Amino acid sequence: MKVAFILIFLAVSSCSFSQNAVRLCLKKGKWIAEFKLSNDDVLPFNMLVDKKGKHFDFSVVNGNEIIHLDSFLVVNDSVHLMFPFFNSELVFRVNNKKSTSGYWQNFNKGKDYKIPFTSQRKKTSRFSDAKKKTNGINVNGKWEVVFGSNTTSAYPAVGIFEQEEGSSKVTGTFLTETGDYRFLAGNSIGDSIYLSCFDGSHAFLFKALNTGGELKGEFFSGTHWHSEWEAVRNETIELTSPDDLTYLKDSSTINFDLKNLDGSSFSFPNSETKNKVVIIQIMGTWCPNCLDETIFYKNLYEKYHDQGLEIISIGYETGDTFEQHSANILRLKNKLGLDFTFLVGGNARKDLASEHFNMLNKIISFPTSIYIGRDGKVKRIHTGFNGPGTGDYYTDYVQATNALIEYLLAH
Repeated sequence: MKVAFILIFLAVSSCSFSQNAVRLCLKKGKWIAEFKLSNDDVLPFNMLVDKKGKHFDFSVVNGNEIIHLDSFLVVNDSVHLMFPFFNSELVFRVNNKKSTSGYWQNFNKGKDYKIPFTSQRKKTSRFSDAKKKTNGINVNGKWEVVFGSNTTSAYPAVGIFEQEEGSSKVTGTFLTETGDYRFLAGNSIGDSIYLSCFDGSHAFLFKALNTGGELKGEFFSGTHWHSEWEAVRNETIELTSPDDLTYLKDSSTINFDLKNLDGSSFSFPNSETKNKVVIIQIMGTWCPNCLDETIFYKNLYEKYHDQGLEIISIGYETGDTFEQHSANILRLKNKLGLDFTFLVGGNARKDLASEHFNMLNKIISFPTSIYIGRDGKVKRIHTGFNGPGTGDYYTDYVQATNALIEYLLAH
């Protein structure tokens, strides 16, 4: 399935649009965009530029996902494309029909977090050398992965890669115990593989060298994080079940006092949730795994709410004030058309969430979800979220969760 980020629709007359007389005259077709992470490391992603009537369509080809950016500003000679769910934007100038330049700014990382951005119209692979070397290593299958090996912060993962025989194109993702790395795409070139992802929150680059059947490489998250990783083939590798990582310390029930988006008090449990099946989602609007889970919960709520399902989503947010936190959550709520309850947890800190939910051993991931039956008892606690990019893992999760909700509603 082809991926596209639909960046924006801009009304134009010939090669320009009227606001501030900024010219937008770009060649239709395939483009390659790049973030410059360092002097030696570049994160590429594919773009498509099309024109329908007087409107330009911008698309980023990056896995099985479509994200629409339906808000933009023109400031002086620059176009600002704002992401609908994440507090970031692409800002660029049109150099000529086949070139743009600018930067990506992620406000969740601070007002000065910017990564240089360029794009050019050219028909090449995501990692361009792949066109010259099509007989790269084949990494199709499952891999047992360790990130940050030989460090105190090492953590396990499962690599799931798809690559057809004789092709340099590689897609897939990494599963970790706190969520997946979403939609990755790249190429196998000679004895190396290269994968990348850009979704408005994450800018991921993975590269690795095949050394006697073992992959050894580097992982970059934007310009702020770098780690080494290694992997070996293992078709049976599995991580600890996400239902076993977070648990009640004793037989306590879940209870908390937090605030609604308007600042009023909200206590749980309460009369409105009595005898209901309740999912309590601990999340943040800055978190792509949380977004994937929230979209799934939207469908779950629409399917089962009339039968007695309630969802309470608690946002732990970037920003310094309650008003900023509330605005972040309200933007997501309105954008997705969500009808379930949203509360403000506070700053995006797992230790704060652990304080609010001190009846649990610890909150180790955003998101974390608590499933409560009609009798008020905890039936399941699910840590992290492996979304649509994980293939069968996601399909199995959806089937199991629907079955669980149906069982809880019936008992």
